[in-house]
Amino acid sequence: MQAGKLRHRVTLQKPVKAQSPATGAVVNTWADVTKLWANVVDLSAREFVAAQAGQSEITSRITIRFRDDVTSKHRILFRGRVYNIHGVLADDKSGSEYLTLPCSQGVNDG
Repeated sequence: MQAGKLRHRVTLQKPVKAQSPATGAVVNTWADVTKLWANVVDLSAREFVAAQAGQSEITSRITIRFRDDVTSKHRILFRGRVYNIHGVLADDKSGSEYLTLPCSQGVNDG
């Protein structure tokens, strides 16, 4: 993947537990990990139909530079939308250049 194709600025978030100041209860929330350059692509109609056969929620594919700390428990924020990560796929050549993240849009409360 050429670096120039990673033209979208996204935020990688991880789930964290925090104490609610109002109630003192421990709640699940999200914390920013870092900002990344990515390529965010909504699936075409054909890709969407194919994805529905396996995982009906997959609506987008996000490609980022390789990181060894990204899991399906993370999520991506892009243009005010939440993208839930359903998998982390390493590139097929070296396995350490970039990651492809099949994602669905929507709220993920952790």
